[in-house]
Amino acid sequence: MPNIKPVSDLRNYNEVLRDIAVGEPVFLTKNGRGRYAIVDIEEYEKTQAIIRLMNALAEGERSGKEQGWIGLDEVEKRLGIANG
Repeated sequence: MPNIKPVSDLRNYNEVLRDIAVGEPVFLTKNGRGRYAIVDIEEYEKTQAIIRLMNALAEGERSGKEQGWIGLDEVEKRLGIANG
């Protein structure tokens, strides 16, 4: 169940921070609507890494479609991996 609190609860921020755990953000509302999410730094960094990976994969797919795909032998050659 999501942990939802009004932003006014930040007056007692220690209680809000106590409720944050990896994978369990605290959602803050303002005037009854979702406004902010507080996440553990580990979760934030993981999310940012996933976003970077997804962007790199999308760029690779775009490049493959525009410039053509390369075969496994060419990938191994570029990476310096010996066939074996």
